[in-house]
Amino acid sequence: MSIRENLERIKEKIRVKSELVGRDPQEITLVAVTKTVEADRIEEAIAAGVNIIGESRIQEAKEKYRKVESRIIWHLVGHLQRNKAKDAVKIFDLIHSVDSAELAKEIDKQAKKIGKIQKILVEANVSGEESKYGLNPEGVITFLQEVSGLPNIKVEGLMTMAPLYENPEDCRPCFRKLRELIEEVKAKNIKNVEMTYLSMGMSNDFEVAIEEGSNMVRIGRAIFGL
Repeated sequence: MSIRENLERIKEKIRVKSELVGRDPQEITLVAVTKTVEADRIEEAIAAGVNIIGESRIQEAKEKYRKVESRIIWHLVGHLQRNKAKDAVKIFDLIHSVDSAELAKEIDKQAKKIGKIQKILVEANVSGEESKYGLNPEGVITFLQEVSGLPNIKVEGLMTMAPLYENPEDCRPCFRKLRELIEEVKAKNIKNVEMTYLSMGMSNDFEVAIEEGSNMVRIGRAIFGL
C-alpha cells in the first residue's frame, strides 16, 4: 500500500475507535514518526496530509530539516541528551522526552538564547522497564514543581513508551496508569504546567491508547511500512 493509503487507513481506525469510546476523532493528534525515512518519502507523506512529523535522533533530524522544503511541525520523540539541547530547540516545536531536571534546565537555557519558549512533554516510565527512559511516576509531580519556574520552557503534557507486546491489549495497564497520572497532575494546579497532551500509542497499540485517553499518537511503521 502507498503512504497515502496507509495514512487513510490509520485515520479511519482513529475515527472508528474514537467514536466507539465516545470521543471526537478531531481531538487525536497524529504524529508521523519518520526515523530512517528519507526526505522524499516525508514530502510524500506531507502531500498525503501529514502535518506533524516526529524524529528520534538529532543528527538525522538536522539533515532532514535542511532537505524537507514543506512547512511542517517537528516533534522530537526520541531520547534527548543534554549536549544536544542546543540543536533541539532550533528545530523542534515540541520535545516529548524530557526526563530530568538537568535536561529541562539546559533546554530552558538554550531556548532563552534564541528568544523561544520551548514546549515540552515529560516522559514517564510507567512500565517500570529498566531499558526505558523516563521519570518514575511517583517523581513526576515533584519534578514538575521543580521546573515550573523555568521561564523558557512550557510543560504541555506527559508521554510514555509502552512495552512492545505481541498483544496490544497487554499495554492497557501502562496507558491507564499514565492517564491516572495526568489527572493527578491536573489536580495539583502547578503554575506554568498544562496537561494538554497525553502522548501514548504507536503503530501496534494506538487503538488501545485511544481507548485509555491518548490524544497524541506516534505512528511510523504503519504509515511508512518500515
